[in-house]
Amino acid sequence: MFYIIGLLENLMLLFVVNKEQTLHKPMYLLLCMLALTEITSSTSVMPKALCIFWFNLKTITVHGCLTQSFFLPMFTVMHSTILMTMAFDRYVAICNPLRYATILTNARIVKLGLLGLIKSFLFILPLPLLLTRLPFCANRIIPHTHCDPITVAKISCGDITVNSIYGLVILFLVTGLDLMFIALSYGLIIKAILRMSSNEAHYKALNTCTAHICVILTYYTPSLFYYLTQRFVQDVALHGHVIFADLYLLIPPMLNPIIYVVKTKELQEKLCKYTCR
Repeated sequence: MFYIIGLLENLMLLFVVNKEQTLHKPMYLLLCMLALTEITSSTSVMPKALCIFWFNLKTITVHGCLTQSFFLPMFTVMHSTILMTMAFDRYVAICNPLRYATILTNARIVKLGLLGLIKSFLFILPLPLLLTRLPFCANRIIPHTHCDPITVAKISCGDITVNSIYGLVILFLVTGLDLMFIALSYGLIIKAILRMSSNEAHYKALNTCTAHICVILTYYTPSLFYYLTQRFVQDVALHGHVIFADLYLLIPPMLNPIIYVVKTKELQEKLCKYTCR
């Protein structure tokens, strides 16, 4: 149900933004990119997971597993990059509003999205390649609903040190840098808000950031908890890891469109126009 609801919400969001010329703005383009990454990341896992639960289809080919272990992390990194770009968008909107239209054009947002996709591709490509060099002996049962790279590596009978180190490099270097830039953007935003004279200006500026902050919390909190406990905490039950991994792929795609519709009046009005019709 979470998967279907999230899928419908994000497809509806893409449809409305595509149809309405007034929504062809940088913020909504970024929102569409976020919706696309959420659709692809959950779709790369959920159909196979449902086949396991509903039809007891518990096998996957080597190529299928490697494909899944590539696309899921790639779209996860892409998701993080888009959230960082959205933080920059909010920084420009609040700290440099008069130059917003010239700094963040639609063409520039598309270029930033393509650069994020290239970055994700280049950083994640070694993950499945590192898996192909590992020997797999008698145990070929992956204790998960999808081919998470580190989970697949752990069932190998070879040395997985390189796989583990590279996974941590992605976690701390790529995701860590994204979080650092998000924190920097919001530090500058808070500094700019404190300089504003009226309470109304404070409220208006903070209100433009509320939706993005909520989306950051719904994404980074469960994902970082999952990856850090998987690598550093040994006494968490296996089914706990599996359930949490599936939920962090399901809940953000379901909640994020709702958060933006509730907090963005313009989007709310356009959505009501189509749903009422």
